[in-house]
Amino acid sequence: MKIVGLMSGTSYDGVDVVAAEFTAVGETLRMRPLGHRELGYDEELRERIGAVLPPNPTTIEAVCRLDNALGAVFADAAALGVALAGGHADMVVSPGQTVFHWVDGGTAHGTLQLGAPARVAARVGVPVLSDLRSADVAAGGQGAPLVPAFDALLLAPGDPDAGRQHDGGGGAGGRPGGGGGPRGSAGSGVRAALNLGGIANLTVVAPDAPVLGYDVGPANALLDAAARRFLGRPCDTDGARAAAGRVHPGLLALLLAEPYYAAAPPKSTGKERFHPGYLDERLAGLGEPVAPDDVFATLTELTARTVAAACARHRVTEVVAAGGGVRNPTLWGRLAALAADRWVLRTTDELGVPAQAREAYAFALLGWLSWHGLPGALPSVTGARRAAVLGSWTPSGPPHRVTGQVPPRRLVVQH
Repeated sequence: MKIVGLMSGTSYDGVDVVAAEFTAVGETLRMRPLGHRELGYDEELRERIGAVLPPNPTTIEAVCRLDNALGAVFADAAALGVALAGGHADMVVSPGQTVFHWVDGGTAHGTLQLGAPARVAARVGVPVLSDLRSADVAAGGQGAPLVPAFDALLLAPGDPDAGRQHDGGGGAGGRPGGGGGPRGSAGSGVRAALNLGGIANLTVVAPDAPVLGYDVGPANALLDAAARRFLGRPCDTDGARAAAGRVHPGLLALLLAEPYYAAAPPKSTGKERFHPGYLDERLAGLGEPVAPDDVFATLTELTARTVAAACARHRVTEVVAAGGGVRNPTLWGRLAALAADRWVLRTTDELGVPAQAREAYAFALLGWLSWHGLPGALPSVTGARRAAVLGSWTPSGPPHRVTGQVPPRRLVVQH
């Protein structure tokens, strides 16, 4: 099967587009990446997304308009993905843009993603899988994170390709592909997959243990909020302002006091918690001004510390990272320093999965699972009562069709 996967994360800066070919051989699923691209949002669309995110008030009209505007962008992205697949794809996975994740008292009650999948299906003419989180929420799960299903297969013990990794470049010294830590063989010990998007999430794959995965906390969410407040830009490019600043102990302590970090998994979070107002409240509560560069340095340290604490808690020996955060040399350097001699730090590029496209490839895999009636959410990760087959199909699902049926021209009601 050729599958196009789309992904728009909590940073809402654009859509990652991938195409991949999947072939099942016994219990092994082989994925051949066919290419990936990034389709950026314009500033007006980013502002419209930000305007509907909590705690901002909004209207049904604004949500409807945004749903269709995003659908038009996702349709363009899907068409680009079909081109990457050589002009034909069997399906598109378009999970949409999350605008609300309803979690109360540690329980997920609902989730909402926008992206008008009918517009995507109309553009590319193949089945589109969307709304991937709701089935897990209905089964009592968090609905997130879902990518651990991909991580669990990629990092599975006994991987026939272990030890024959792709050369991701980099090297020692805190650069992507390098990092500190012991140089053990891939596949040994406790392996973890780390995503550094708007939210940092971790998947832990240990021998003879259920897969564990959860949202650790903000990766880029608060950094991006600070960039918009202090710089008028979407992000602190290359972590330059953070590198120029110093960690503010008082602000760091206030941020680390967030109860979410101490909560036990399963747990998930997003910008409904770590939004610009959250940062403003902490800065105001400090009672003293903090230089902008020091804010960036402190937020970078917050992400590095919370991720390192999670890795230490699970005694990981290897961390394979992906997401926009791996392109931030200041953040990556702090993670490498905290890894020290405790774990290897590298990127998914070394496993053949581009770090910037790992989540889009993961959703393509979830599409393959749903097409074949297989569950994609892991109850050990989301806390669901049962493993759920994910998603809703537009305009049609897998090809379980009755052939030769003549279209009806009338309906007769019998008693």
